[in-house]
Amino acid sequence: MRALHEDAHLLVLDKPAGLLSVPGRGADKQDCLSARAQARWPDALVVHRLDMATSGLILMARSLDVQRALSEAFATRQVWKRYEAIVEGPLDAEHWQTIDLPLIADWPNRPLQKVDPAGKPSMTRWRTLQPLPDRHATHVLLAPETGRSHQLRVHMAALGHPILGDALYGDARVAGAAPRLLLHATVLQLRHPITGEALRVESPAPFAPAQDAGTAPGAAEGLRPPAP
Repeated sequence: MRALHEDAHLLVLDKPAGLLSVPGRGADKQDCLSARAQARWPDALVVHRLDMATSGLILMARSLDVQRALSEAFATRQVWKRYEAIVEGPLDAEHWQTIDLPLIADWPNRPLQKVDPAGKPSMTRWRTLQPLPDRHATHVLLAPETGRSHQLRVHMAALGHPILGDALYGDARVAGAAPRLLLHATVLQLRHPITGEALRVESPAPFAPAQDAGTAPGAAEGLRPPAP
C-alpha cells in the first residue's frame, strides 16, 4: 500500500491486487487496506472500495464531514474514474463505446453478479488503447458511469471479452491467462471537498504494455476537469 496523496482531509492510496479493501468475515480476513491505513492514519475512513483482485487508487476521508462530502460526490458522479484492463480477444474501438446492462446479485452464486433486466441500471464506457495480437487480447480503457459491484468485470464478460485472470467471470483459460486479475484503477479526479481545488491522482497499471504517445491514456480521450 502506497500513499499517492496525503493532506489533513483525505488520502489517496494505491491498493495492491489480492488485498481486501475492508475487513471480511473471519480472523483470516482482517488484514485489509482500511486496517493498514488506520494503523498509520487513525482517522482514516472508508469512502469506497475496490474488489480484492483489483489494484489501484482508493480514496479515504479523514473526518466524518469529509467522508459524507466524498460519498455524495461519488453518488452524484462528481468523481471521475478511469481503469485499465487487458481483456480476451481483439477489440477495435478508437472512440468511446457504451455498455448499458442492468446488474443484480446472483444470490445462489454469491458474491457473483449477473446481467438481469430486474437489476440496477449500470453503465460502463470503454475504448481500445492497444491491440495485443500476440496474446489474443486487447488493452482497454474503462470508465464506469455507475459503481455496481464487479461492474467492469461483468460488463466486459457480457461483451464477450472477459478480463484476463478473472476466475469469477472467465473460463479456465481466461483465469489462467494471467497470474492476477488484469484490472487497475488508474485515475481519480475530483474537486477537493475542503479547498475546492482540482485534485487528480494517477497510478499506472503495473501490467500495461508499452504504448505510443498517441495511444496513452489521456492522449485521445479528451480529459475534462472535474465538475465544480
